[in-house]
Amino acid sequence: MPNKIVRSDEKKSIFGLEVNGPVFFTSSILIIIGITLTLIFKDTAEDYFAKIQDSVSEFGGWFYILCVNIFLIFMVYVAFSKFGKLRLGGENAEPEFKTLSWFAMLFSAGMGIGLLFFSVAEPVTHFNSPPTADSQTIEAAKEAMNFTFLHWGLHAWAIYALVGLSLAFFTYSRGLPLTIRSVFYPFLGDKIYGIIGDLIDIFAVLATLFGLATSLGFGVQQVAAGLAHVFGVSSGITTQVLLIAGITGVATLSVVLGVDKGVRVLSEWNMRVAVILLILVVTLGSTLFIFESFLENTGSYIGNLFEISLWNESYTGTTWQNDWTVAYWGWWIAWSPFVGMFIARVSKGRTIKEFVLGVLIVPTLLTFFWMTAFGSTALEEVIGGNSILVQAVGDDIATALFVFFESFPFSSVLSIVGVVLIIGFFVTSSDSGSLVIDSLTSGGKIEAPVGQRIFWAITEGLVAAVLLIGGGLKALQTASITSGLPFALILLIMCYSLYRGLKEEVRKDNRNKKIEEEKNYENVISNIIKKRNKK
Repeated sequence: MPNKIVRSDEKKSIFGLEVNGPVFFTSSILIIIGITLTLIFKDTAEDYFAKIQDSVSEFGGWFYILCVNIFLIFMVYVAFSKFGKLRLGGENAEPEFKTLSWFAMLFSAGMGIGLLFFSVAEPVTHFNSPPTADSQTIEAAKEAMNFTFLHWGLHAWAIYALVGLSLAFFTYSRGLPLTIRSVFYPFLGDKIYGIIGDLIDIFAVLATLFGLATSLGFGVQQVAAGLAHVFGVSSGITTQVLLIAGITGVATLSVVLGVDKGVRVLSEWNMRVAVILLILVVTLGSTLFIFESFLENTGSYIGNLFEISLWNESYTGTTWQNDWTVAYWGWWIAWSPFVGMFIARVSKGRTIKEFVLGVLIVPTLLTFFWMTAFGSTALEEVIGGNSILVQAVGDDIATALFVFFESFPFSSVLSIVGVVLIIGFFVTSSDSGSLVIDSLTSGGKIEAPVGQRIFWAITEGLVAAVLLIGGGLKALQTASITSGLPFALILLIMCYSLYRGLKEEVRKDNRNKKIEEEKNYENVISNIIKKRNKK
C-alpha cells in the first residue's frame, strides 16, 4: 500500500508548505467562515444548535447508547481474540515510549482537564438531581457515583481505543498515512487519495480545532475563576485572554520541541502534579473513607454496568439522560478524532492486546480513584451539611473545585496546585491537538515542518480568544456535541473496516509463517541429503 497521501510524482510543497493543499486551505477557509458566522449570529446559532441537540437526544439517544456499547464489546473482543497478538508496526516493531510515559500521555490528552472540572461538580449535581433515586439520599449518592463512573469509564475510553487502534493499525502495520481517511481503505481503496478522503480529513480537522478551541475557552474560565478565588484577581475577559496567550505560548514551545521532548515531558510533569494533588486530597481528607468508597463505588459500577449502560428512560419518560449520558457520548465521539489520532501517534510497537487493555483499564482505574477522592469526599461533605458547596456547584461549576478545597487544611496550597494542573492539562491538550491537526493537513506526515505546527498552535489560541471576546463558545460547543451523531455512524463503519484489516493481517501472518516453516523444512531435508552425499 502507498504510505503517503501526496504521491511521489506530485509536488509536495505548496507556497513553501508541506501540506495536502485541499485539506489545509479548505479547512483554513472554513474555520474563518465558521468563526465569523458564529460571532455574527451567536445567539441564533446557540438556539439553533441547542434545538438540534435536543432533537438528537430525544430521537437518537437510544442509538448513541447502542453504539457506545457496541464499541466497548468490540474492543474487548479484539483484545482477547486471535488479533490480540498482532503488533502495531510489525512483528519486530518496538514501543517508541516507555510504558509510564505512554500512560501519562494517554491520560493527559484523553481526560485530564475534565477530571478537574467535573470531579466535584458532577457527583454533587447527580446527588441533588438523581436519574431515578430520591434526591439527597444515600441511594442518590450511590447512583451519583455509578453514573459518574459510567460517563468517565470504560465506554468513554472504548471510543478512544477504537479510533486510536484503527489509525495505529492502518498507519504502522499497513503503511498508510496517519489520517482519518486511512481507516476506510478496505472500503474505498485508492479513492481515499481523492475528494472523498479530503472531505473525511477536513471534517476531522474542523471537529478537532473547534473542539479544542471551545474546551480551551471554557477551561480558561475555570483557571480565571481559580485565580480570582485564591488571589482575588479579576476573572474578566482581559484575564482570560492573557491566560490563553500564555497557555498558547507554552503549547507552541512544546509543539516546536516535538512529541518526545515536548508533549511527553509535559505529560509526565502533569502526572506528577496530579499525583501530588491526589495524595494531598487523600491524606488531608477522609483517607479511610476514600479507600472504602473506592472499592464500593467500583463494585457498584461493575454490578450495575449492564443495566445503567443500556438504560434509556423508556419507561420513565424523563429527559435526564439528554443533559448527561447522551451529551457525554456525543462529546466523546466528537472528541475521538483528536484523542484517537494522538493515541495512535504514540502507540507504535504495542501489541493490540496491550494497546486495548492499556487504553481501557489503566486510565479508567485512575479516573475512578480520582473521582472517588474528589467526588465521594464532596458527597460526604454535602451529606454532612456543607450547603456552601452545593450552592457553588449550582451557581458556577468553574468555582466548585476551589470551594471544595476550602474544607481542607492548606486550602490555598491545594487551590494553587489545582490551577497549575489545569493549566498543564490545557497545554498538553493544545500541543497534542496541534500535532494532530498538522498531521491531518500535511497528508499524514508524522513529523511535519515546525512552522506548520506553530501555525496550528497559534490558530487554536486565536480562535478561543476571539470566541471569548465576541461570545459564541457555547454555540460552538453545542455544535461539536451534535456532530457526534453522524460520526457515530462513521465509527460503526470503522469497526467493520478494522475487523477486515485485522483479519487480512492474521491471514498474511499465517501465510508467511507457513512459507517460513516450509523453507525451514526444505533446509533441513537439504542438509540431511548433503550429509548423506558426503558419507
